[in-house]
Amino acid sequence: MKRVAVAGNLILDVMKRIESFPQIGMLVNIGETSYSVGGCVCNTAIDLKRLCPDFEVSAFGKVGDDDYARYILSALAEAGLNTSNVKKGTLPTSYTDVMTLPGGERTFFHFKGANSEFGIGDARAENADLFHLGYLLLLDALDAADKEYGTAAARLLAETQARGIETSIDLVSAQTADFNAVVKPALRFCDYVVMNEVEGGMLAGVDPRGVDGAPILKNLRRICEVLIDTGVKRSVTIHCPELSCALDCKGRFSVLSSLNLPKGYIVGTVGAGDAFCAGMLYSFCERIPLGEGMRIASCAAACNLAAIDSVSGAKGLEESLSLEKIYGRRKMIC
Repeated sequence: MKRVAVAGNLILDVMKRIESFPQIGMLVNIGETSYSVGGCVCNTAIDLKRLCPDFEVSAFGKVGDDDYARYILSALAEAGLNTSNVKKGTLPTSYTDVMTLPGGERTFFHFKGANSEFGIGDARAENADLFHLGYLLLLDALDAADKEYGTAAARLLAETQARGIETSIDLVSAQTADFNAVVKPALRFCDYVVMNEVEGGMLAGVDPRGVDGAPILKNLRRICEVLIDTGVKRSVTIHCPELSCALDCKGRFSVLSSLNLPKGYIVGTVGAGDAFCAGMLYSFCERIPLGEGMRIASCAAACNLAAIDSVSGAKGLEESLSLEKIYGRRKMIC
């Protein structure tokens, strides 16, 4: 049995449907409110467990002592995850108010809460094959500076590797964040990195897209090369809506176009990156080649796109891969 520890953000998404976005000082009515788990731990761990029920998947995180925490813990337990390493902090559980307009456009209001307290002492996995941490840039205690390692997250990953556990990270596309100061120190202690083209481009200082908005394959490869040179030990995988690509430490580069999903198929995009990441984590654990891993990951992401929330679209491995036979893949255009 493969053992995966997923550590970091635990978030409750509070989805509120509104008719329009108000001007300052004005009021609009909320028509409907619903709840869903979110954040790296909830999304990636649930997706991975559903993709491969035989894996032992453990959640590491921090919540408050409130109804939001009880909702999250219940959802994780119902999905078959080990929640014994989810601890109670002094702050309320993290949540995001997701304000959704009739056309599907959304605006997010995020409260960091207990996630900001999640630190090294809360995240020490002892019995795991793979330790996945996310989201950097949204974990205040782990994003903090460390004189020896650069950041607390880098120290945590180094200590984890020293125990013989492989490591992986995820991050958020934060426009105002200091990618160099917060993320780069952690790369030296990662076996695997999976991120989208925006995050990869900001880290590497390479524009992933041209003036026409289309991805530039040679630039995506360059992003992978820069991250490998920064210290990632095994592989870097970059994903975007049109395709995914990956480079391993031996210089082998793989590219795969996305599924050719029909118009109207996509219901929501929240958590699609986490679903893709779950597919890659599965492939890392099973030592599946990167090209085949991206097949699994892209199909897992496509399952997610058929649901409005982050996790209800997740399927098992066989059912996920069946989407490739149904829809085929896009023609590579870059």
